[in-house]
Amino acid sequence: MPLYRRGDRAPGVAEIRATLRRLGLLAGDGHGDGTHGDPEWFDDRCDRAVRDFQQRRGLTADGLVGPDTYRALDEARWRLGDRLLSHSVSHPYVGDDVVALQQRLLDMGFNPGRCDGIFGRDTDTALRDFQRNVGLAPDGTCGPDTLRALSRLSRTVVGGHPQWMRESELLHRAGPTLAGKVIVLDPGHGGPDRGASGAGLNEAALVADLAARLEGRLAASGVQVFLTRGPERCPTETERAEFANAAAADLLISLHVDTSSSPAATGVATYFYGAGARRGAGSAVGERFASLVQREVVARTGMLDCRSHPKTWDLLRRTRMPAVRLEVGYLSAPTDAARLATSAFRDTVAEALLAAVQRLYLPPELDPPTGTLRLPALTAPSG
Repeated sequence: MPLYRRGDRAPGVAEIRATLRRLGLLAGDGHGDGTHGDPEWFDDRCDRAVRDFQQRRGLTADGLVGPDTYRALDEARWRLGDRLLSHSVSHPYVGDDVVALQQRLLDMGFNPGRCDGIFGRDTDTALRDFQRNVGLAPDGTCGPDTLRALSRLSRTVVGGHPQWMRESELLHRAGPTLAGKVIVLDPGHGGPDRGASGAGLNEAALVADLAARLEGRLAASGVQVFLTRGPERCPTETERAEFANAAAADLLISLHVDTSSSPAATGVATYFYGAGARRGAGSAVGERFASLVQREVVARTGMLDCRSHPKTWDLLRRTRMPAVRLEVGYLSAPTDAARLATSAFRDTVAEALLAAVQRLYLPPELDPPTGTLRLPALTAPSG
């Protein structure tokens, strides 16, 4: 698949511009900017519109139209009613029309799972339940009759977003202790893909070491831990998500370091599933967990706080449990690289992650201030 950027001229750019115009992000061509209405030129206006779209959709706003942005542009063009929707195992329907259907089902009190725009088993089950309740044949197909029934009925769930309320209730029911929880650790890259590199270090080795340190701490707390890869493998993001789903994990933590063309780029950032402007598409518990991870790592390491951000990357979107991606430092920054090279620093990050996991499950009255929780204190005998 070609990669398009500002300055390119190609027939594929015309399709990109046409989609952006349909979405209201790009006005008519030829506004005195030298293009003379050339629909195949990736000009400054097109670049700004692409970045705007990427920002709205929880993508990296770099102005590059590659596989992820292509896919998001294709999903954005669908409106509920444009096509028949049903469950297909091999080629599931994906798009904004599926988001709208999931949102409508949630509003009516049915549970299609996470509002992620992917027509999976949970959406199929919720749609059939809705059809039974309104006297339609429960065939799992969203066609004209089902659309009419959906449009006739008013929202029945009030007081907050229903999926976020379900997530919060599941978290509450899980209880405050870590024993018995299932957590998947995802060290990024692997095998021949070594990821970011700099100062004689590489990302794949660093995050594998960090995952091993965190795995030991979690296991000592009674957590069942799985890793998405060994040293010789580099699964795709979808394969990593499927692995976590098959393990019925309670949480997923994806570990990465970064690099930049600027040595001034430094700090730590976390990411959770969130789809920007699309109502209800996101994970409230994932957002809370990302905030805890970010605050604990910053407090314990003193690294620059680059905050937490919603993204629609496949690993975050396709996992059915709350998932967080941690980018802990830049190998292109001498100060970050020097820290990452030390085992003491990686131990500190592992301790911060363990504290964040525990704090996620603690009730508010037991939640300590950021940077103060020490896990042995939680398990020490009373009296």
